[in-house]
Amino acid sequence: MKPLIIIESPSNLGLKEPLEGKEPGVKKLPEHLKKHGLYEKINPAQVIHLAAPVYGSQLDINSGVLNTYKLVEYAKVQAHELKRVLSTKAFPIVIGGDCSILIGNALALKELGNYGLLYLDGHTDFVLPSMSKTGGVAGMDLAIVTGHGHHQLTNIYQLEPYFEEENVWCIGNRYWDPEYVGLIQSSQIEYVPLSHLREMGIDTLLSLFFMHIEAKKWDGFWIHLDVDVLDHKVMPAVDSPQPGGMSYEELCELLIPLMSHPKVTGIQLTILDPTLDPYGIYAQRLIDNLVKILAPLKVVSNAHDEVMRF
Repeated sequence: MKPLIIIESPSNLGLKEPLEGKEPGVKKLPEHLKKHGLYEKINPAQVIHLAAPVYGSQLDINSGVLNTYKLVEYAKVQAHELKRVLSTKAFPIVIGGDCSILIGNALALKELGNYGLLYLDGHTDFVLPSMSKTGGVAGMDLAIVTGHGHHQLTNIYQLEPYFEEENVWCIGNRYWDPEYVGLIQSSQIEYVPLSHLREMGIDTLLSLFFMHIEAKKWDGFWIHLDVDVLDHKVMPAVDSPQPGGMSYEELCELLIPLMSHPKVTGIQLTILDPTLDPYGIYAQRLIDNLVKILAPLKVVSNAHDEVMRF
C-alpha cells in the first residue's frame, strides 16, 4: 500500500478557445474537485501544484498545433516532478487540465523504465496535426506519446516514443468516423472501442490486460481517464460531448481491479470543465465513484493541508 499524492496539473494548453477570447475552463478542475470534497475524502499525504503556462491560442506553423513551446516547457516540469514523486514509492493522482498533460507524464515514465498505458477515453486522440480541425493537442496526445507528430513534442530529450505502440491499450472510443479510427486500427495499439468492450465483457478484457502485463514484463502501467468516456447523461460537462458512453457501474467494474494490481503506477484525470458544472452536480457524483475506485490504494496517512507549488 502506498501513500496517495495529488499532483495538480491545471493546463488547458491543449484545447482551442470555446469562444473567441475565452479560454477553456478545465484549468479549474483541481480546485473544483477540492471544493466538492475529493481531497477530504481520499486524504492525500501531499498536494503538489504545478502552475501551467498562461493560456494562448497561437498555432505553431512548424508543428501544426497550438501552444507547442508552452506544452514542451510544461511537459518537462511535469516529468521532473512525477519522477520525484514515484521515487518516494507514492501513488500519484494527477488532476488536469486537458489530455495534453499525458505528454509530461509519459516522458517521466519513459525515463524510468518500461511502462504500459491504459488509455480510457471517449475518443482515441490518435490523430495527426494534418487531420486535426482545431490544432489542439488534447485531441492528438495518444499519437504524440507513441511517436506520431512533430518531433518538438514527440521527441523531447530524444526519447521518442514515450510509449511503444504495443504497450498501449486504448479503451472506450465511441466516435466512429472511418478516417478517424483508421489510423489507430492500422497501429499496433490494442484498440478496444466501447462497443467491443461490451461484447467481450470487462472481466475478459481485464484478464487479457493482466496477461499482457506479465508477457511484456512491464515495470508498471499508467492509467489515463478522460471523463468524456462516461455517458453524456451523467457527465455532460466536457468539451466534446457525444451520445452514449460508459456508466459509472462499468467504470468502477473496470478500474477497481486495476487499482488492486501491484503494477499500477498512477492515474491522471482530465477534461471535466467546472464552468459547465457551476454547482458541482457532476463533480460530486464523479467524486463518489473515484473514492470507490481508489479504495484499494487507501492508507492511513498523516495528511495535511500543505500544498507545494512550482
